[in-house]
Amino acid sequence: MGFRDYGDQVVKIRAELHVHTVLSPCAEIEMIPPLIVAESIERGLGMIAITDHNSTANICSVMKAAEGTDLKIIPGMELQTREEVHVLCLFDRLEQAEELQSLVDDHYPDLKNNADFFGEQFIVDETGEFIKREERLLITSVDLSFDETVDAVHHLDGLVIPAHVNRKAYGLIANLGFIPKGLNIDALEISRHLQVLDAPSLFPQLSGYPLLQGGDAHRLEEILGKNEFDIGHRNISEIKLALQTSQDRSFVII
Repeated sequence: MGFRDYGDQVVKIRAELHVHTVLSPCAEIEMIPPLIVAESIERGLGMIAITDHNSTANICSVMKAAEGTDLKIIPGMELQTREEVHVLCLFDRLEQAEELQSLVDDHYPDLKNNADFFGEQFIVDETGEFIKREERLLITSVDLSFDETVDAVHHLDGLVIPAHVNRKAYGLIANLGFIPKGLNIDALEISRHLQVLDAPSLFPQLSGYPLLQGGDAHRLEEILGKNEFDIGHRNISEIKLALQTSQDRSFVII
């Protein structure tokens, strides 16, 4: 079986848009490409986004691990802005994500990872075999503002989704104090710990924005796939249409 799209036929696709690999120091050692792919398929997911902290180095390996399957891998990054806000940046092509990586590298602080304190940061191949360590500390802020990040990702035709906005740590609401009016984003992500029905009353500022729920998967059991999209092609344009509930495309948290 190989990857397929559905063209004009709108079908339901379950997705997890927030998955870390062993490159992220907070992720478990089990988060290697073949196990991530196998777990996602076992759970019936059609799309996952690889979103390591400030890095794209393991995306290609996950894409290779998914070859020959029907699982779509979305290249991404969880970028930490100057304000310490985590933002999911999602793209159609690896080359777009790598362009964002070049910008991030130009604005990266000179900090070395302390693996004993923060955790190891492993770059691996498609089988999960060790290639090398990332020596820079990945859990840190890049010298790019929130607005600069939004502009850069949209310039690359990507999706901008502030991550786990209800959390005190690295969440948009806690770190900025509010959700700015007219925010040029594609959706907001709430954490897996917040009940969807409780979100509007607990966080009234979320009203009016498309809401997704992310597993923020650092362990295999956290690849939840709570987002279900009615789309044809599994690409950024179709996801945008679904978030806008346009042209018979839609989405729901299940």
